[in-house]
Amino acid sequence: MSDERNLLTLVFDENDEEECEVLTIFEVEDQEYIALEPLNEEIEDIYLYRYSEGENGEALLDEIETDEEYSLVVEAFESLFEDEEEEE
Repeated sequence: MSDERNLLTLVFDENDEEECEVLTIFEVEDQEYIALEPLNEEIEDIYLYRYSEGENGEALLDEIETDEEYSLVVEAFESLFEDEEEEE
């Protein structure tokens, strides 16, 4: 079993950085989203963003704009992990 992690560093407005593990990239209504878990164990949140790739394959993240969109994304994300737990 590989212990290799797919990591991404988020840079916030105040130039604060947070290194995160990519949990998954998934699609909801023809839009891709990314779920990130901070490596800092003091932060228990999962970050969800719109996801796309730039011309050079770099990850492009964008904020989820509405509460309705966020609710749909959370529901889809949670169902992904429910499905994985059922398979185990």
